[in-house]
Amino acid sequence: MPETPKASEAKELPELNRQFIAHFGEMGSKWGINRTVGQIYALLFISPNPLNADEIGETLAFSRSNVSMGLKELQSWRLVHLRHRPADRREYFEAPQDVWEIFRVLAEERRRREIEPTLSMLRGALLQDTETDAEQYAQQRMREMHDLIDGLMKWFDEVQRLKPETAKQLMGMGATVTKVLGLKDRLSGAGRKKPAD
Repeated sequence: MPETPKASEAKELPELNRQFIAHFGEMGSKWGINRTVGQIYALLFISPNPLNADEIGETLAFSRSNVSMGLKELQSWRLVHLRHRPADRREYFEAPQDVWEIFRVLAEERRRREIEPTLSMLRGALLQDTETDAEQYAQQRMREMHDLIDGLMKWFDEVQRLKPETAKQLMGMGATVTKVLGLKDRLSGAGRKKPAD
C-alpha cells in the first residue's frame, strides 16, 4: 500500500496528477464551471489530505481571491466539505470520498438548477388555454417533452433510493437489460405478425 503523502508535499505534483487537474480545468467550461473551479476540485479530489486555501493557491499557482471564489462555488454545489484542525484557525477543504455520493450530489444540483425550472415552465405552459393550431401543436410538443423529463426524473428518484452497491449492480447489468428488452420487443413483434398466405 503506498504511503500517504503529507499535505505540505502536495506542492510538487506528479505528472499524472498534473494531467488530471489540467483535464478537469479544460472540461470545466463544458460542464458549466470555469477552469479555476475545475482545477481546484480535481486537486481536492485526488488529495489524500484536506488542503487549506494557501496550499491550494500555491500548488495551482492561483491567487488567493481566485481560490476563495472557486471554493465558494464548490461549496454551493456541495462538492467540498469544510474541515477544521485543532489549534489551527485555517479552514481546510476536501472532496467527498465516496464517488457515488459525488455523483448523487452533482445529479441533485443539476436537477435543482436546470431540470426543475424547465419542468416548472412546461407545467405552466400546459395549463394555458390554446387558441390557434400553432399553439395547440406547440403545447402537444411541450407535453411530450414534459412527460419524458418527468418520467426520467421519477426513474432517477428510484435509482437515488437504491443502496450504492445495488445501483452499481444495476449499472453493470446495462447491456444485459437492453438485450432482454430487445428480445421482448422482437418476440412481441413476431407475435403481432400475420401469418403468410
